[in-house]
Amino acid sequence: MCLALPVRVVELKDGDNAIVDLGGIRKEISLALVDGVAVGDYVILHVGYALTRLDPAEAERTLALFRAAGVDAATPAGGLG
Repeated sequence: MCLALPVRVVELKDGDNAIVDLGGIRKEISLALVDGVAVGDYVILHVGYALTRLDPAEAERTLALFRAAGVDAATPAGGLG
């Protein structure tokens, strides 16, 4: 099963890449599919690609639901995209 996760952009890199953070885990991803992303924005991450920007309040609600369900989305089993 694949899962798309809300992650926060912490650094913009050259080209269409960025560093994102989820629970202290950081990963370089592609922003090629999303325009206008800035540091601090949340994006939906799936298999290394940002699919869309996400409202920060919605991102926090989604991450809280994961935590309430006992899922640590930042662990390798939870999968950081």
